[in-house]
Amino acid sequence: MRQVTPEQWAAMTPAQRRELVALVSRFERPWYPLKGPQTMAYESKADIIGFGGAAGGGKTDLACGKSITHHQKIMALRRVGTELTGILDRFTELFGNRDGYNGKDNIWRTRRFDGKPLQIEFGAVPILGDEKKFQGRPHDLLIFDEAANFLEIQVRFLLGWLRSVDPTQKCQALLTFNPPTSAEGRWIISFFAPWLDKKFPNPALPGELRYAAMVPDAQGGSKDVWVDGPEPFVLVDGEPCYDFDPADYAPTEIITPKSRTFIPSRITDNPHLFGTGYMSTLQALPEPLRSQMLNGDFAAGMEDDPWQVIPTAWVEAAMARWKEHAVKPPMDSLGVDVARGGKDNTTIARLHGNWFDKTLLHPGTQTPDGPAVAGLVIASMRDQAPIHIDVIGVGASPYDFLISAHQQVIGVNVSETARGTDKSGRLSFPNMRSELWWKFREWLDPANNTGAALPNEPELLAELTAPKWSLQGPKIVVESREQIIARIGRSPDRASAYILALVRTPKLPKELRPHSSKPKDYDPYA
Repeated sequence: MRQVTPEQWAAMTPAQRRELVALVSRFERPWYPLKGPQTMAYESKADIIGFGGAAGGGKTDLACGKSITHHQKIMALRRVGTELTGILDRFTELFGNRDGYNGKDNIWRTRRFDGKPLQIEFGAVPILGDEKKFQGRPHDLLIFDEAANFLEIQVRFLLGWLRSVDPTQKCQALLTFNPPTSAEGRWIISFFAPWLDKKFPNPALPGELRYAAMVPDAQGGSKDVWVDGPEPFVLVDGEPCYDFDPADYAPTEIITPKSRTFIPSRITDNPHLFGTGYMSTLQALPEPLRSQMLNGDFAAGMEDDPWQVIPTAWVEAAMARWKEHAVKPPMDSLGVDVARGGKDNTTIARLHGNWFDKTLLHPGTQTPDGPAVAGLVIASMRDQAPIHIDVIGVGASPYDFLISAHQQVIGVNVSETARGTDKSGRLSFPNMRSELWWKFREWLDPANNTGAALPNEPELLAELTAPKWSLQGPKIVVESREQIIARIGRSPDRASAYILALVRTPKLPKELRPHSSKPKDYDPYA
C-alpha cells in the first residue's frame, strides 16, 4: 500500500482525511507503520529498541502496531496505572471493540489479523518492588511506555522475563520515551549511550545495532559493557575474552550480548499530527520543555526537583574541577559506610584538603565482619587521617576493631540530635543526617568558592543528587536512607561515605589516641 506523504496529508480537507481512514480500515491488516523512523523501528531486529525522543512521533502507535502484527504475548507498562488509558484506547480503535478485554485482570485476549492468538497484559509499577509482581511471567514483547519515568532497576528486572516458548517468535523490548525532565530519569541516556550520550567515544547512527552485556563490576554490582558483536564471551580478569573452550566454563559463565538500538522520531515524522495544529502547541511551550518535546533535545531541561538537597550543577562543577594528582596532598579524613547486606558495598571516601580521591568500594560479601572492614580502612588510610564511620548497626563492630588498633576513629550516629545550624545561623536540623547533608551542600555551593573537587563517577552524581529536603518549622529535614532507596532503587553508599569524610576533625598525635574500647555508656544501637 502506498504511503501518504506529510504534504499530501496536510493538503487534504478533514472530510478527505476521514474518507481515507475509512478506506484503509477495510484492509484485512489493521495497521501499517508510517514511512520513516516508525517503519525503521517496526522492522528493527534489535533485542531492545528505544524510540521517540520528542512528542508526537508516533510512540504509542508503534507499540500498538508491533503488538498486533509481530507478537503473541505482550506486556504494556506505564509507571502509573492511570496513564495506561491512552494505549488502551488506541488498541480499542484498532480492534474496533473491546471484545476479550478483562478489566479486572487487565488482560486482553483476542486474535491477531492473521488468526494467531494474542494476549496483551497491562501493568504498572509505581513503587519500587512492584515489578516483582510480574516475576516468572514471560512475554515476547515488553513495552515500557515513557520509559524515562521508570526506575532503571525496575526495567532491568522485567527484562529478565523477556522470553517465549515459541522458537520462531522474536522477543523484543520497546522503550518509548521523551527526554527525561528530572535527574531520576538520566539512566535512559547511559542505557542508550551510543546514541544519546554526547561523551560516548563511538557514536551510533539511528537504527544501528550495537551490542551490550551486563557484567559484574569490581565493586560487586553490575555494569553495561559495549562490545563489537553478538559473539558469546567469558570474563577473564574482568575483561571480555572470546577465545575460550566452552567445556572449561559453566553455562552461567558464558555471556551472550544483546542488541540495542535507538531511533529518534519527531512530530514532523507523523503526518497524522503534523497538519493538526499540534506543532504550534509544541512551539508555544516554554523552554526547556519546548526543546525537549519539539526537538528531542536530551541536553535540555534536566531540571532538579525544587526540594533537591544538592543541585546537580554544583556536583557537575566539582567533578569538572577534579584532576588526578601525581603527588596527592596529605589525607585529612576518611568516611566509611559499612555494607548492610550482600548487595550493598562497604564504601570508603578519602578527602585531601578539598579534593576527594576516587571512591573505594568493596562488596558486602567481602566485608562480612568487623575485622575485615577495619583492615580495609587501615590499608586505605594515609597521613594519620581521622576515620569517620557510621556506627549504627553493622558499623559498630568495625568501630570497635579500629579503636583496638589505636586508630583515631570517630563514630557517627546520624540519628543523633544535631547541634549545628545552616550557614545563615537561623535554621537548625533534627538529626545529624540532615546536618551532614546540608554541610556537604554548603561545601559544594559555588558562592562559597571552596574549590571542591569530586571524582567524575556517574553513580556518585546520582546518589549525591538523590536526597530531598523539607522545612519543618525552623528545621531542615533531609529524607532517610530508606526513602532514598525507595526512589532510586539502591542504597546511597557512596554519598553516605562522602558526607562522613567531610566532617572536619583535627588530627590527634598517636600518643593521644584511645587505647581502649569506647566508653561504657556508649550505645551505637540507641
